[in-house]
Amino acid sequence: MSETVAGVAIPDSKLAAEATELVREAARPLLYHHSRRVYLFGSLQGRRLGLDADPELLYVGAMFHDLGLTERYRRTDQRFEIDGADEARRFLASHGVPEAEVRTVWEAIALHTTPEIPYRLEPEIALVTAGVETDVLGIGYGDLDPQDVAAVTAAHPRPDFKRQILAAFTEGFQDRPDTTFGTVNADVLEHFVPGFRHIDFVEVIQNSDWPE
Repeated sequence: MSETVAGVAIPDSKLAAEATELVREAARPLLYHHSRRVYLFGSLQGRRLGLDADPELLYVGAMFHDLGLTERYRRTDQRFEIDGADEARRFLASHGVPEAEVRTVWEAIALHTTPEIPYRLEPEIALVTAGVETDVLGIGYGDLDPQDVAAVTAAHPRPDFKRQILAAFTEGFQDRPDTTFGTVNADVLEHFVPGFRHIDFVEVIQNSDWPE
């Protein structure tokens, strides 16, 4: 029987169970509970927005979206979002998931820190972002039933979450600062890494090899 939180059923398929196990083994409780909340809040926002996502694909997207912050899956040559997206691709392909669905999950993870665009794409892509925005930024928080919010946070608590998630972000990409160019992630490093200054888009244009 599947687990239900705030009226949202958590997928209980073999694929979902293995996704859960992978994240539990790789991530600290902070990221595990955050990822589960992303699925739950994304599902609740989907109801509000009238978006019908495949629960299994949404679940894998939510669970894998921050794997690039973990020591096991973190790389230094690309954005952390792509780390998680690439691992989701490998995982889903190994389970025989069709390429179109694999690509949807890849895009859901790769775009989850990019404002606006996910909401113009497939429901799974939109709702991974919606879940992240609700849990991290509080966007849409006031649109949810307080009893649902309380049920989600009772199942997956978020003590000291603001401070701890910022610390996880900092640790996750301070050794690849150039990958934060053009993303919200540069803000984290400017706050918490002494001497860091984001790559300035205007300066990149002005200092390019073009004569004018």
